[in-house]
Formats: sequence, structure tokens, C-alpha cells
Amino acid sequence: MSAVESAVEGAEVVFRLGDAAHTHPGVRLWQELGLPAELLEFKPVDYGWELRLPRPSVHRMEYLFDIADVGMRTDPTNPRVVGSAFGEHSWLPLPGYVEPAWIDVPPIASTLTDETVESPVGPVDVQVWAPDGIAPTFELPLLLSHDGPEFATYAGLTHYAGAMVASGELPPFRLALLRPTTRNLWYAANPQYAEALTQYVVPAVRERYVSRWPVMMGASLGALAALHAEWQFPNTFSGIFLQSGSFFTPETDPQEADFEFYAEVTAFVEQVLTATTAPSTPLIAMTSGATEENVHNNRVMAAHLAELRLDATLDETPDMHNFTAWRDVLDPDLTELLRQTWGGADGTGAGRAGGAGA
Repeated sequence: MSAVESAVEGAEVVFRLGDAAHTHPGVRLWQELGLPAELLEFKPVDYGWELRLPRPSVHRMEYLFDIADVGMRTDPTNPRVVGSAFGEHSWLPLPGYVEPAWIDVPPIASTLTDETVESPVGPVDVQVWAPDGIAPTFELPLLLSHDGPEFATYAGLTHYAGAMVASGELPPFRLALLRPTTRNLWYAANPQYAEALTQYVVPAVRERYVSRWPVMMGASLGALAALHAEWQFPNTFSGIFLQSGSFFTPETDPQEADFEFYAEVTAFVEQVLTATTAPSTPLIAMTSGATEENVHNNRVMAAHLAELRLDATLDETPDMHNFTAWRDVLDPDLTELLRQTWGGADGTGAGRAGGAGA
């Protein structure tokens, strides 16, 4: 190992930056683990700058170097870089981390088709992924994703779909990737967007591509929007997959109070948490990073959904609030939800009859 290579060393994670002349005024670590600021300042050493941290309780760590006279940069000593909606991050695997096996499975041949659906909130852009050789008039199960193009780019969602079908883990299906034009406005428990999604987008996609048993997925605010849409327009979806949902409450999330749509989000979450019955009974699978901020409100939401006698599960994973964390649990968590909703891998069997997807 090079003397200036960041690495996991025993019980520590050591971050290094070569700068023997100490030309930089200082270096700090940007990270998403919520570590105290006083722990993130690099110390000057012979070869440059070094920071030692106790190994955190996650299985991979994303980070950046905040170099005082340069700005945010990826770690030049570490070739591992992952994309995100906010730019590239460096990352280190911690002991026990294994990437999903489906990444190495060659996907089936497929086509991605651009569609636009007019709605009360304006045009909604959708990309429809579909296996080659199956006509749009042939009925298949349907999965829809908020932040769809980002999920395809940063979490490999279309590769996941193709790999699951190729390996026989799931039946052939279609995947609709929804582009978030005005993300915060649309996804923050907006009744106009819920109407647009359920009364315009889903029917238009199902008319153009004959579909059954629609399942809606989303992460962060996209997860909130998925639950909100089903709550406001029951029986639209047979299943919903909610990752790191932004289910803010004043008790669990006072730090989010400056978010521009905090009042709308907390009002909807309170509506759900005070409900004594659920308006519909979709299958619900939830995931959250075990150390991310949203884990607390996800625990509260999952517990109440179970009290409402919904089939809802929460899988806490040793990662944070990012696309790779969401990617890493698509299988088995999304896979199992889709199996339960759609039936056997050959597309026959006990497909879930609940919801408009029957």
C-alpha cells in the first residue's frame, strides 16, 4: 500500500492526502454519517495530511475531501468513485461488504422508449424499459419508479430488471422510469401530483403498454410521494417499495424544519400515523440505512402500518442515504415484493389481485 493511500486499517479508517509542502491551508472530510465536526479535521503529517476515524458501523463509506483553497474533491488516492445526483463521491468498502451478485449477470435484450404524458402538473416524462420481442399489446406486470432515470444511472435499475428476468428470478415485466421535473414540489405530498400520477400517468402507460399488477417504488421524497399517491387514490398500486422514505414528523425530524414543504410533508405523515384504518391494502416493503437520519421516522411509519394490519416490512441496512445503498438491497427486498405481488417467475400463479392492477 502506498503511504498516501486512504484505507481501512484494523479498527480505523485512515484518510490521506499527499502534500508534503503543506501548500493547502487545511483539509476536512465531508461525510454523511453525522460525525461531529471536530473529528473531521485532517492533521498535518510528514507526507501531507491525515485523518484517522474509528471504523463506523456501516459496510461502505462515501466521502469527499474539503480542501481549504480548492473546495470539494474526490480522494485522489482512492480509485473507487461512485456517481450521484450531486456529483461523484469517493467510497471505501468496509469489512464484510459485498456488491450484489446481479451486477455481473448479463441482462436480457431490452428497449428503452421515451414517452410524455400530459397531466394537471404539466408534462411528465417517462422512459419505458421493456424486454425485446414482446409487443406492447402483450400484458406484463409493471414496475414504476420515481426518480427513474437517476435510479437507472446511479443504482443500475434497468440492469437489475434485465438481470432478474435473465436469471429467472422474476417474470418478464416492464419498467416505467418517471423523471422528476419539479422534484420537491411534486414529491412533497402534493395532491395535484398524486392525481397526475394515479389518474394520468399510470393509465396512460397501461394503455400504451398493456399491464397488470402495477408496483410503485421511490426513495427519500420519492418514497413519500409513492405512499401519498396510494393513500389519496387507493387501489392504484398492488405493491409499493419505499426506500429511506422522508416520513418527517416534528418529533423525529426537527432538523428538517427549514425544508420548504415541511408543513405539507408532516401534515400527510400525521394523517397516516393517526389513521385507524388504511384506505387500501397494497403489499409494502421498506428499506432504510440503519444509521441515516430517516431511519427513525421509517421505524415509526413501519410500526404504524403494521398496526393498520398492512403487510409491511422494514429492512435496515448498514449504509446511508444514497443510490448505492438503495441499489444494494433491490435484491432481495424488491425482488421478494415483486414475487409476492406478481406470482411465479413464469408470470403465472398467485399474482396479487388487490388494487387496480388486477
